[in-house]
Amino acid sequence: MNIGYCLTGSFCTFEKSVKTLEDLVKSGHNVTPIMSENAYSTDTRFGDAVDFQNKLIEITGNSIIHTIEQAEPIGPKKMFDVLAIVPCTGNTLAKLANGITDTSVTMAAKSHLRNSRPVVIGISTNDALGAAAKNIGTLLNYKNYYFVPFGMDNCYMKPKSMVCDFEQVKDTIEKAEKGEEIIKKIY
Repeated sequence: MNIGYCLTGSFCTFEKSVKTLEDLVKSGHNVTPIMSENAYSTDTRFGDAVDFQNKLIEITGNSIIHTIEQAEPIGPKKMFDVLAIVPCTGNTLAKLANGITDTSVTMAAKSHLRNSRPVVIGISTNDALGAAAKNIGTLLNYKNYYFVPFGMDNCYMKPKSMVCDFEQVKDTIEKAEKGEEIIKKIY
């Protein structure tokens, strides 16, 4: 399967997301990394941008799509069977729910969806049970969006925060490619 694998700015989950991407490649999938402009260029306490770039290229053997111009042909060329956004921040959720296409990742999703192909969302946001909740609800009701099972990651310290179960990303992608939703409990 050809997978477009997007990373947005939830930098604290990059290590888990990269491990998941690596598992997809080891399973025989052709994975092309896509990074939002901020994810591509921002150095954080979780690592330097160039280190993540190099790791993604090394794992996949593919160049990183990181501009709107590079992402636009995804739909017309039918480049991917599934597009996954893991991690998907509250900011990206809002843009997807409201049809805003101003990053490489939102353009990738828009372009991919033109062919009615599945988009998998692996949320990671500190505001899932706050302002982002309405956007999650909206996308749960849109056709061709599939969510990796998710839950609260630290209910005492971050009472509105939720993150996807990274161990279920691969299964969610494989089911979404068949038009099926994953049904598993995460607790």
